[in-house]
Amino acid sequence: MGYGPTSKMLVNLVDGCVQAKNVAPGSAMWTLDGDRTVQTTVVDVTAVKGRQAVDVVTDHMTFTAGPDLLLLTTDGWAPAADAAGAAIAWTHAKKLCRERLTIKPGYEFGYFVGATCADGTVGKNYVSLVVNEEDFASRYATALTACTGLPARLEAVSRPSGYLKRDLPGFRVRVVSSYLSDAMRHYVGGDPHHMRQRFPRVVLRDIDTVEGFLDGYIEGDGYRSRQWRGRVMTSANVPFLAELAPVIGARFTPASAGASRLCVSDRWAGRGTFVPEHHRISPPESTWIKVHEVRPRTALGAKPFTFYSYRLAPYPTFLVNGHLVREPW
Repeated sequence: MGYGPTSKMLVNLVDGCVQAKNVAPGSAMWTLDGDRTVQTTVVDVTAVKGRQAVDVVTDHMTFTAGPDLLLLTTDGWAPAADAAGAAIAWTHAKKLCRERLTIKPGYEFGYFVGATCADGTVGKNYVSLVVNEEDFASRYATALTACTGLPARLEAVSRPSGYLKRDLPGFRVRVVSSYLSDAMRHYVGGDPHHMRQRFPRVVLRDIDTVEGFLDGYIEGDGYRSRQWRGRVMTSANVPFLAELAPVIGARFTPASAGASRLCVSDRWAGRGTFVPEHHRISPPESTWIKVHEVRPRTALGAKPFTFYSYRLAPYPTFLVNGHLVREPW
């Protein structure tokens, strides 16, 4: 019995998607190692005829394969024929060929994350900041480039003022990178909206990174106090400020209406409340999706299905349009 994808199903080569029948020995394929994308190489290709197949219907597509092809579920590897109702490993096939950044921790990384949380926008495939102050935009661009390697430059723009009822001059920094936008979503819990984002604990690696975060955030949504030695962070996102408060040894009382304030003493680092935490900087590149249905199929007429299987190294797994699969042991 066949146990691979059928001939016309798309598999993910490093050079792009191809039909299963067009994979040749020596081809480099994408696969997953945990939730990271990695490459593996085709050592051998085998084609087997069979009359029984299954259509696997997932959140993203329907693909046809041999009933014994193994899918990675939350409970381990399971035959495709038995996967109905299971959650299986999947990665976005269109993101496989994107540039993966080496994001460096440190002050500049903290500054970039803090300023983005305060005043930035995280789009589907970009991160941007639009502000009135040229110096702020310049510091943001410098920090972004320092921690990601991406070129960032300032653009003069105009932005509407609801208070003045007219457009005001401003400056924009915008970089196109779905990897960076996915990383920012990962840092803040999935939803980058300013009212729903979580405090990004990834900045708690060391004092320098936290200082960068505080400087970037306060430059966007805060100010220096005139009455005491310290600064004030402002936000209507109460859980965000409440999670940060014990890190800097501050008391926090939410406002009864409007934006709340969190006081950041210039001597917060000497209070002994900061405990370093290690959180991954690279975003996960896979998730779990549901198999809604598995439909048995029988070849019609005299023409059987052709199933393609691959012997691979160093990883024995591969992707069928983003779905992680492998041959039976």
